[in-house]
Amino acid sequence: MWITIILAVLLFLSVCYGIYQKRKTYRMIDRLLDSVLSQEMIVYSDVEEGEYSALISKIKQIQEVLGNHAQSAEQEKEQVKSLVSNMSHQLKTPLANLSLYTEIMGTGELAPEKKAEFADKMQRQIEKLNWIVESLSKMVKLEQNIDEFEVQDTKIKQTILDAVDAVYAKMEKKGIRLEMEEFDDRLLYHNRKWTAEVFVNLLENAVKYTEPGGAIRIQVRPYELYTEIQIADTGLGIRQEELTEIFKRFYRSPEVENMEGSGIGLYLSNLILEKEKGYITAVSEYGKGSCFSVFLQNCKNESSVL
Repeated sequence: MWITIILAVLLFLSVCYGIYQKRKTYRMIDRLLDSVLSQEMIVYSDVEEGEYSALISKIKQIQEVLGNHAQSAEQEKEQVKSLVSNMSHQLKTPLANLSLYTEIMGTGELAPEKKAEFADKMQRQIEKLNWIVESLSKMVKLEQNIDEFEVQDTKIKQTILDAVDAVYAKMEKKGIRLEMEEFDDRLLYHNRKWTAEVFVNLLENAVKYTEPGGAIRIQVRPYELYTEIQIADTGLGIRQEELTEIFKRFYRSPEVENMEGSGIGLYLSNLILEKEKGYITAVSEYGKGSCFSVFLQNCKNESSVL
C-alpha cells in the first residue's frame, strides 16, 4: 500500500514538474520572440544555458537575418528616393528649356531664321532627354542585373576604334587633336558593346572639358595580368579632393554644373568594368588635364601579343 502511495506521489510530482517545465519553456520562447519583434538584441545572459542553447542560437540567427533584411530594405528605400530626386533634377532643365522654346515659337512673331534656330535648340534638348533616359535605363539594368551581360575574350583594337569613331566628329568640330599610339591587338576579357560605351564616355568627357586646339591621347600598355587603356587630355583637370567623388552616381563638380552633363557617365563606366572584373583609375592636375586608365584582364589562355 505504501509503495502504491509513493508511486502515486512520484507520478503526481512528475506531472507537475512537466507542466512547470512546459510553462517555463513557453515563457522563455515568448520572451525571446518579443525581443525579436521589438528588435532588441538577444544575449545569452538573458536565458539559462543548457538544453535550450540550440533553440536560442537559432532564434538569434533568425533575428540577425530579419535585421539584415530590414537594413537592406531601408537602404534600398533611400537609394530609390535618391534616384527619383536625381532623375527629377536631371530632367528638369531640358524640360524647362523645351517649354520655353515652345512658348516662344507659339507667339507667331519670329522670323523664319529664328524659328529654325529655336527648332534646332529644341532638337538638341530632345536628344539630351533621350540620352539621359537611355543612360538611366542602362544604369538600372546593370545595377539590378536585368540585362544579360556576356563577357568573353575579345580583341580590344576594334572596341577602341568603335568608340573613337563615335566621338571623332565632335573632336574635329572643336579642333582637338587625337594622338593614338600604334599598338598590337590583344585578346582582353570584355564585352565589346558595353566597353566601347566606357571609352565613349571617357572620350566625350575629354572633348567636353578640353579647349579648342587641345589634344587627347590614347595609349595601350600590356602588363602580366591586365592591359591598361589610357585616355589622357589637356583639358580642365580635376581637383585632388574630387577624384574620390567623380565615380559616384550623379556627382558633378560645382565648377562644371553649368556645362552640359548628367553625372551618370563615369558611374555607369565603373559599373560596366565591375561586371568585366576590370577597374578604372584617374589622375589629374587641375588646369592641365586628366588621365583615365581602364584595366581589363588579359586572356587567360593566351598572354602573348596577337
